[in-house]
Amino acid sequence: MALNVRRAGVLTTVQDLGRHGYQRHGVPVAGAMDAYALRVANTIVGNEPGDAGLELTLEGPAIEFEEDALIAISGADLGAHVADTPVPMLRPVWMAAGAQLEFGAARKGSRAYLATAGGVDVPRVLGSRSTYLRAGLGGIEGRAVRRGDRLPVGAVAAPCYPKLKAVALASKSRFAAPHWAASVHPEKMERSPQVLRFVPGRYWEWLPAESRTRFMGSEFRVGPESDRMGYRLLDTRLDMPKREDLLSEGVAFGTIQLPPDGNPIVLMADRQVTGGYPRIGDLASVDLGLAAQLKPGDRLRFERVSLTQAQQLWVTQERAYAELREAVRGHMNE
Repeated sequence: MALNVRRAGVLTTVQDLGRHGYQRHGVPVAGAMDAYALRVANTIVGNEPGDAGLELTLEGPAIEFEEDALIAISGADLGAHVADTPVPMLRPVWMAAGAQLEFGAARKGSRAYLATAGGVDVPRVLGSRSTYLRAGLGGIEGRAVRRGDRLPVGAVAAPCYPKLKAVALASKSRFAAPHWAASVHPEKMERSPQVLRFVPGRYWEWLPAESRTRFMGSEFRVGPESDRMGYRLLDTRLDMPKREDLLSEGVAFGTIQLPPDGNPIVLMADRQVTGGYPRIGDLASVDLGLAAQLKPGDRLRFERVSLTQAQQLWVTQERAYAELREAVRGHMNE
């Protein structure tokens, strides 16, 4: 079983939850920008949360299925369709052999995730199938997906949703999906400015009071050179008169740095493992997915929370995910 790429899209890559355990050797974690969205799609098709899927950016590909397949789409709405018929998101979808699933431009958000039962079965590199483009690691030869690629899909241990194929055949359709859908509040992606919660960092107090107020009370714009490594934020500059020569220190997905030009940088999934700019804050983990759905030109603002609040938000999200998994399991034999 494989997925045949008929059109590649703007940037389509194989991603899982990242390459953990190698940062001490200078290897970034990488992985899905919106990890929660990938986990949800995998859960819907019966995969493990960290199985590899496709991350589709801004404008998606066209994928043809060699054999019958079970898929799910989450994250951004890229207008998925088969033969001009819309394919629903956040649901298990049975696709007939030979069907061509096409995506258009992003309607809301910027990154969608396509999971296939069995997962995209490319070789693991340092324990992960994720594509890290800057070093050419993982995925398909370390690069973005191209037209003509054939993406192997792993074996399915136990088929799910046995009635979907019968429903499609009875309706003479190329695909079928149930009426239920996972609830993940996709409307949050439509907020403008987007609200991202942060915890003050080690050098927060180096900012003068006026700059701290401006950081929390002003809007920023995602700059045009932003990518999977990081977002440069424009339109609101911050002053930091106190600057010293700093030793590089560890950084994380969501670290907010302040370079000398006063335009903050938010580090993303493909960030470097260390950084020397002052670390003025870190995004709450629960909002990393919202940050991942921003695109150049989008606007955002920051809301301060305590470390305890950020941890509680994460716990609440993980409880919701556990409930979603249980609900999905309840439907799998339908």
